[in-house]
Amino acid sequence: MTTPPATTTTGALATRRGPRLTADPARVVALLFVPGQALSEAHGGRAASVIAHLLALEEDEVASMLAELLDRFGHRHHDLTGTFRHNAERLAHRLDVGVELSEERWLLLGATFTHEYAVEAAALCNPSAVPHPDQTGLPTGSLRFLMSVRGIGEGHRSSIGLRTGLVDGHGGVTVDPPGRFATTASIEGSVLDATVFRYQARRDHDDTESTTWVLDRLADRFTGEELEVLLGQLAAQRDTRRNVAQTVRRLRGLAARTYTARFDPSTELAERVLHPATATEANGMEDARFVRFVEDDQRVTYHATYTAYDGVAIAQQLLTTDDFVHFTSSPLVGAAAANKGLALFPRRIGGRFAALSRSDGVTNALAFSDDLHDWPTGTPLADQAMGWEAIQVGNCGPPIETDEGWLVLTHGVGPMRTYSIGAVLLDLDDPARILGRLREPLLRPSADEQDGYVPNVVYSCGALRHGDVLLIPYGIADAGIGFATASVTELLAAIQADTARAVVR
Repeated sequence: MTTPPATTTTGALATRRGPRLTADPARVVALLFVPGQALSEAHGGRAASVIAHLLALEEDEVASMLAELLDRFGHRHHDLTGTFRHNAERLAHRLDVGVELSEERWLLLGATFTHEYAVEAAALCNPSAVPHPDQTGLPTGSLRFLMSVRGIGEGHRSSIGLRTGLVDGHGGVTVDPPGRFATTASIEGSVLDATVFRYQARRDHDDTESTTWVLDRLADRFTGEELEVLLGQLAAQRDTRRNVAQTVRRLRGLAARTYTARFDPSTELAERVLHPATATEANGMEDARFVRFVEDDQRVTYHATYTAYDGVAIAQQLLTTDDFVHFTSSPLVGAAAANKGLALFPRRIGGRFAALSRSDGVTNALAFSDDLHDWPTGTPLADQAMGWEAIQVGNCGPPIETDEGWLVLTHGVGPMRTYSIGAVLLDLDDPARILGRLREPLLRPSADEQDGYVPNVVYSCGALRHGDVLLIPYGIADAGIGFATASVTELLAAIQADTARAVVR
């Protein structure tokens, strides 16, 4: 973590300041490892031969190997023996009936099928910031913030990490050191919404009869266990229905997209890493856009939209939490959620949920919904792109409410695939109305921000307002994270001035 000198841009509207975060390959999590993924079913796969070798070891060799492993790796993980034990349980079905293992051999079994994964081995980027739920014990005039980060590891697989820090009333930024360990959550099933599930199940598939038989028997809210009962009944009808096996497999996969991630509450917030848990997000959880959402009754919930990537296709997911210990992930559906970058407004507008969308992949659009998970349509915002955003325009996170309107940071992609950050202002009551915009970028890559994993990119997934200070955490060339601040008053004045000049022209 370095602290570059403060610099300004766009007529001194934005000032780069505070630390610069870089990827740390020492941040590792312990994950299940199956050699060769046991693809060779004819001979039981490599897992079977590995287990046979393990069972043949003498007990003193087992004890010696386990002690050496705990000495080498125990200081790198929150509860390594717990991880070994959990992974051994996942392999227990491969043991012969009646086989009993000593505690040491059981843990060595788990260790043999465990590996370290460096969540930031390749890059660290694309942060979003929200007010921390705990604002006690702060220096006068300061705000504690919580920031999500995108860590990219081996195979370009992305995960969602967390950091904390402070911003003061003058825009000074400090970031707390990350926790000693990186740790993942335990994954459990969760209650599913039948409306969303039906939408997923019926989209782009022709096994209508078998699928409909299951869907028509679902309650409005149902559990994975209740779905399994229906799938078992459907499987028994394979002689009279077509595509039963495929339907069962597909519906199970769809149901898996809704899950709960539970962290050990004794872990520090900055130690927690949301790592891919389902087939839909197997190759990454990308670009979380966190928002502190306030309901009409003033109840506060933290939501984050993110892109799930399976290596071929993308899908939008919604994270929900109120304590950052327990998270629920569930799918977003509808045409407005069909592409990357859905960003929720921080409250309802006219009694409805609202979001910015890039459903066509090219431009910003506005979407409304009565259901937080179902976004049926998005209407493009009527705005003329500048040259620096000729290729693509999107949002840089949830809109920020001001007295003058919704302040939206945008990203624009222009020549040489350069990503810059701009700003527009939308009407509070009718955000389809664009009140004004900056004609030039608020932030564009500086000379020392051009090189990295993806060159010539500055990109944010969510800024934060603290009084008159706008805190903008942003990714730098997909290789690090920087911070900039701007005066909200001055930024709004510049938007109004740029808009007035454009009208005169």
